[in-house]
Amino acid sequence: MNTLSRDELKMLVAEQGGLCVSIFMPAHGAGPETQQAPIRFRNLLRDAEERLVAEGLRLPDAKKLLTPAQELLSDGFFWRHLSDGLAMFLSPNVFRHYRLPLTFQERLVLAPRFYVRPLLPLLCDDGRFYILALSQNAIRLLQGTHFSVSEMSLEHIPANLAEALRDEAPEKELQFRSGAPVGAGKWGAIFYGGSDVSREMKDGLLRYCHQIDQGLHELIQERPVPLVLAGVDYLLHIYREVSRYPHLMEAEIIGNPDRLNPDDLHARAWDIVQPHFQTQQARAAARFRQLAGSKRASTHIRTVIPEANRGRVETLFVAAESELWGTFDLQTSRVAVHPTREAGDEDLVNLAATQTLLAGGTVYCVAPDRMPADAPLAAVFRY
Repeated sequence: MNTLSRDELKMLVAEQGGLCVSIFMPAHGAGPETQQAPIRFRNLLRDAEERLVAEGLRLPDAKKLLTPAQELLSDGFFWRHLSDGLAMFLSPNVFRHYRLPLTFQERLVLAPRFYVRPLLPLLCDDGRFYILALSQNAIRLLQGTHFSVSEMSLEHIPANLAEALRDEAPEKELQFRSGAPVGAGKWGAIFYGGSDVSREMKDGLLRYCHQIDQGLHELIQERPVPLVLAGVDYLLHIYREVSRYPHLMEAEIIGNPDRLNPDDLHARAWDIVQPHFQTQQARAAARFRQLAGSKRASTHIRTVIPEANRGRVETLFVAAESELWGTFDLQTSRVAVHPTREAGDEDLVNLAATQTLLAGGTVYCVAPDRMPADAPLAAVFRY
């Protein structure tokens, strides 16, 4: 099972030409519905085979293309460990599948490139954030969206305080450990007492936090994403003294994070970041309305698609569930929109959104009544 990320999205979008098969279906990781999932999946594969042949593929080639998916039908472990939704992508060069915390409508799409539109809620900028759970015993960095949370692999970050200070002189390390705080109250009494021990304790924690911040700086080198801190207040206070991350949320999850599982951290962090995302989205919508009618904004698909392909779209609003089927010629930048889907068409709203994301733009996937204009998409250009 693969992990969905922007790098994965880039790989999926790069696959084009020929026939790309995209499959979405609801799934259940437990209960009697689990037994129905392989049956629904088998039916989707049968439909995919028929449609591939109808598109001109020889039957043996269609069967070969779908073989990796067919092999999953006999994998009981796979079907017992699904999430809310299953997304799968097959082409002659690619086989990817993702279990995701979204309930998809059952859908099969054959197009010149993969259809990734249903994945956008997990990748758009109305809900991506980090959680840094700090304690003396463990460090965890989690990446979250409105719908999901996952723990990230940490490199160049000490696993705990002992590892961060393992090169200290033994007598200093022993002195530090002997006075180690067990809670915010004890820390307050020791830290503000001004003794040599308390200074060494703070020095040790400062070095610990410096190492964490340095590793975080190397790990997160993308556009601005909010970061929520979780931990006891004295440690978070020291971390803020050294942190260079420019998008720390002011509110924190106070308490021992070692006692919280990822879902608990996610729920508490979402309460903190949700107002931030609502404010950002409202500002982006107001900016579009301010620029509407100028060369810096557009709702016309024939304008937006070429500009998204050039990397010029700074912010894009797309209406959930909206589709515009047609073609885009990379050589001429010509966009053709068809009233109904024709052979060789792709969803142009899907194309605009993915190209914007890959170029580092911001995409908001919103309900139609929350669009800043009465259109399937609305774009603000960088220049």
